[in-house]
Amino acid sequence: MGRPQLLVTRMLPEEAMEALRNLGHVDLWEQDEPIPRVVLRNKIKAADGMLCLLTDHIDVEVLADAHRLCSLSTMAVGYDHIDINACTERGISVGHTPGVLTESTADLAFSLLLAAGRRVVESADFIKAGLWASWSPTLLLGQEVHGATIGIVGFGRIGEAMARRAAGFGMRILTYHSSPIDAQALGRYSATQVSWDTLVQESDFLTLHVPLTPLTAHMIDGAVLRSMKPTAMLINTARGGLIDTEALYDALTAYTIRAAALDVTDPEPLPPNHPLLSLSNCLVVPHIGSATVATRTKMATMAVENLSAGLRGIPMPNCVNPEVFRS
Repeated sequence: MGRPQLLVTRMLPEEAMEALRNLGHVDLWEQDEPIPRVVLRNKIKAADGMLCLLTDHIDVEVLADAHRLCSLSTMAVGYDHIDINACTERGISVGHTPGVLTESTADLAFSLLLAAGRRVVESADFIKAGLWASWSPTLLLGQEVHGATIGIVGFGRIGEAMARRAAGFGMRILTYHSSPIDAQALGRYSATQVSWDTLVQESDFLTLHVPLTPLTAHMIDGAVLRSMKPTAMLINTARGGLIDTEALYDALTAYTIRAAALDVTDPEPLPPNHPLLSLSNCLVVPHIGSATVATRTKMATMAVENLSAGLRGIPMPNCVNPEVFRS
């Protein structure tokens, strides 16, 4: 058997690219925008392995053209952009990159919390617009972060990392999780597991750290937003589809809640004329939760390691569907 054909849907850090070149023949999509679907379907026909991003939707239609594919690796923690069942049926192992971006994503989430609470971007824009005439006791008043109540939706790795940061700010920490949380983990941060209604109603800052699934899609809808405090702020660094975007726009324009800060959106990316981008109380950044040199390099390396293992027919270090290797 010759060297495998590898489809790579975006330029990666050079260390990872070199590893890919040593692994096989690399067909690289070099443009900044995601690979068009028609191009993806054409290129995947010749691929033995594929390294993709969360912007690439690998569904049944795409997989129907993947005649040779045996190893699929995504440079992401979440894998809602891949039809895992369809991959498993076709004997395609799927790898992802969990754990490595916990701290960098929590750093970004807490940065967004601080920026929204203290109106940092609004204040910078205020100066750039030439509106700063003098110091005023009522100018651009924000919300107190120290001592405020943070509601953490999901108490996995990133949720717990957020609790650790919140504890440093003396915040009251509430969390909602789909299953009971170990008392020792809660005790480390003096956190309290509460009901969904309690979390929504009592949080000053509500931050989302759960995967996108049929059960969590639009978990933040109009009814939830209306149940929040009018001074509350919503932070999302997980997946855009957790929030009903239209409902959020309505809530922000009516000041049903005070503000939102989003690293992820639905749709993603947001078009430049999207109504959310016109709001001073909505901060949007371009999915940069893991955007540090160290984290992105490690993610790319992990993705290559998964791809390599799958091509050799051995269990991936981080596999979503390990049953493929047991068949």
